[in-house]
Amino acid sequence: MAQDHSHKNYSHTQRKVTARGAGRTSRDLNRRTLSQNFLVDPHAVDLLMAVADPTGAILEPGAGEGVLTRALARRGATVAAYELDPLLAAKLSAQTRGEHGIQVVRGDFVKAKAPRTEFAVVGNIPFSITSPIVGWCLQAPALTSATLLTQREYARKHTGDYGRWSLTTALTWPWFDWQLRGHIPRTSFRPIPAVDAAILRLDRRPTPPVLQRDSYTELVRTAYTGIGGSVRTALRTRYQDVDSALHSAGIAHDTVVAYVHPEQWTALHSALV
Repeated sequence: MAQDHSHKNYSHTQRKVTARGAGRTSRDLNRRTLSQNFLVDPHAVDLLMAVADPTGAILEPGAGEGVLTRALARRGATVAAYELDPLLAAKLSAQTRGEHGIQVVRGDFVKAKAPRTEFAVVGNIPFSITSPIVGWCLQAPALTSATLLTQREYARKHTGDYGRWSLTTALTWPWFDWQLRGHIPRTSFRPIPAVDAAILRLDRRPTPPVLQRDSYTELVRTAYTGIGGSVRTALRTRYQDVDSALHSAGIAHDTVVAYVHPEQWTALHSALV
């Protein structure tokens, strides 16, 4: 469920609204301000399940009305379904009380303590807090994968679909594979959001390259936050023998930082550090 966890007014009982929201019930206003866009397309659910291939322990951010919760449980996963909206959490808990493999947790997913044993994350997440949720996943040591419905623009930007890559992708590429695994039209949701969605898949690499994370992070950040636009100009402010390192990594001198393929950062790190 797309839901803005930073918003704290969850009253669903007030029938009248202020002048700003005249003509809408508080339920309507919550769905707008909390970005509550529920997945209603069975084909989209099936596609998400095919990409997620859920097994074992699954954490679901923003469970909402439980469409994905039930789909995950039907496939044999054990689901901890997080929902911050108390009305939705209570309703889903009551509806699934007798169903095997489902635990509804009323709370903020990004404040949850990550399990110590292996688990995956699957969810239709709030567009407005996509970055905090992805960040939580990337920081969880036992996470094996995350299959997330995000804004399509976000997924394309972070998976290189435009031919360029984000700082977050470059920083985490040695440890996580980022893939765009499907397009979900906005008409698959109710209420219908303003933009289409996509399936973003993150997989922890089973055998990441051996490198020093701090120095790798410093290298990539120096390039992305440096002056001049090109990777050569940015790195020459801090590193020596940059031209030779770029040549060994197969990067042209005039390459704009965002257009360096994430795999090339590892080679560049090996040559410079």
